Amino acid sequence: MRWFTLAAFMLLASLAVAADNTNDNADRETRLANYLTGASFVGKFTVDGKEDKLPKTEQYMISKCEKMDAADQYRLTARIKYGEVDSEVPMEIKILWSGQTPVITLDSLWIPGMGTFDARVMIHAGRYAGTWQHDKVGGHMFGKIVVAGSKDPAEADEEVRGDQ
Repeated sequence: MRWFTLAAFMLLASLAVAADNTNDNADRETRLANYLTGASFVGKFTVDGKEDKLPKTEQYMISKCEKMDAADQYRLTARIKYGEVDSEVPMEIKILWSGQTPVITLDSLWIPGMGTFDARVMIHAGRYAGTWQHDKVGGHMFGKIVVAGSKDPAEADEEVRGDQ
């Protein structure tokens, strides 16, 4: 009988921890969506095979980020400047977490007027860095995140992680 009581206690404790983790995940997802809404990714990108060329400038302005009901799914509305294209595009993307670090994950995402892209972009300490692929062309991307308002980007990043 004693083992049954111990097993029941352990089960209840694990359910309580799982419930706390669910709330923590929902909180960090909300914090991330708030952080990204109004943020701009301003930086550079490289093209594989053109290492002798200087990195090119890029900018993505996120007007809105919403957490969707499906796990790890977000809807971003972003203004993208890419080549001759300059348009605002709604995108449903996956953002995975590596510990406390969000990683934007594109798998064969078709963006109207631009094509199909794959990417892994890590967000950390007011900066972003990652890789991108567009058909047979790919490279690296990196830069800073300019957050909405006058908050220090690193401070805002701490809020996303819940470090306060």
